[in-house]
Amino acid sequence: MRRTIAISKRIFLELIRDKRTLAMLFLAPVLILTLLNYVFSINTSTNVNIGVVNVQRSMKSTINDVKHVNIKEYDNKKEAKKALDNQKVDAIFEENQHDDYSVLYANTSVSKTAMIRRILSASFTKEKTFQIADTLKQMTEKFGMNSDNKNTTNHVNLKESYSYGNKNTTYFSSIMPIFMGFFVFLFVFLISGMSLLKERTSGTLGRLLATPVKRSEIVFGYILSYSLVAIIQTTIIVFFTIYVLNVQVTGLILNVFIINLLLALVALTFGLLLSTLANSEFQMMQFIPIIVVPQIIFSGIVPLDSMATWAQWIGNILPMKYASNAMTDVILYGKSFASISPELLMLIIFIVVLLVANVFGLRRYRKV
Repeated sequence: MRRTIAISKRIFLELIRDKRTLAMLFLAPVLILTLLNYVFSINTSTNVNIGVVNVQRSMKSTINDVKHVNIKEYDNKKEAKKALDNQKVDAIFEENQHDDYSVLYANTSVSKTAMIRRILSASFTKEKTFQIADTLKQMTEKFGMNSDNKNTTNHVNLKESYSYGNKNTTYFSSIMPIFMGFFVFLFVFLISGMSLLKERTSGTLGRLLATPVKRSEIVFGYILSYSLVAIIQTTIIVFFTIYVLNVQVTGLILNVFIINLLLALVALTFGLLLSTLANSEFQMMQFIPIIVVPQIIFSGIVPLDSMATWAQWIGNILPMKYASNAMTDVILYGKSFASISPELLMLIIFIVVLLVANVFGLRRYRKV
């Protein structure tokens, strides 16, 4: 144990003296999360232009009241079709005889087509409500009902509530748990792998293995030192996202720390293991497309349920899937520690398996 602590102390002191490594671990995730928050928080409201032909004034007014919608009137469909071809409108809405309507979508943008479809559906509903209100008003006046109640059908009160966040919550908030865990994994993986590789290529690891120090003591020394770094990194990232980026955490912050710490340990043991297989820093970087990129692909940004069965099996053997699920459950849904315990157990299994693999992996460098 004493030798493990000595190794851990040496590695930790080397880390805190390396300013570039500290910047990579602590500042880079913060800067990238800030950039992602800015990108996903940009006003992405879609503006649509609807060409109308022979549409009643009340219907035009109803459609025009919707935000980000512009109405352009045309005398006939031929003129409207020309405007559609010239990309001046995104759809043509025409009223035919006997309250029969038709719509022609440009459909060059799926999001605009979907938005116009929702607008028209809502407008028809609203228009029908007004017609019913007018009918009730006429009946009230005809049969002499209380005039104080004649306008009660013209107003509808809608109370909105949100399970998570509020009306200003952005798309970034829903994927932030995934990115938070991913950047913890990415930077710990790179730094730890490079660190052991540097010691091996410089001969430090060889000299250390020539002493009576056990391989397990070396591995645990790295684990202990980088665990301290992971705690600092997690603290910075969590508090930055909560208090600077204003991302709401509905569950316990302590659970977020536990998940990130376990994920950092997985990344650490993964990086140490792969560094024993690389002969240079360039070869270590070549593991990124193989190891790191699939982590983000199968982390939940794209729902695994929508993927093929073979793709779901790949996701099931990657630690980022379990970390992302746990982070999402805690941050977005406020799940308890007991609820995320299966995911935490899987991360612990990854750590144990990789620890054993690291101890055996160092055998090839011990000169007997």
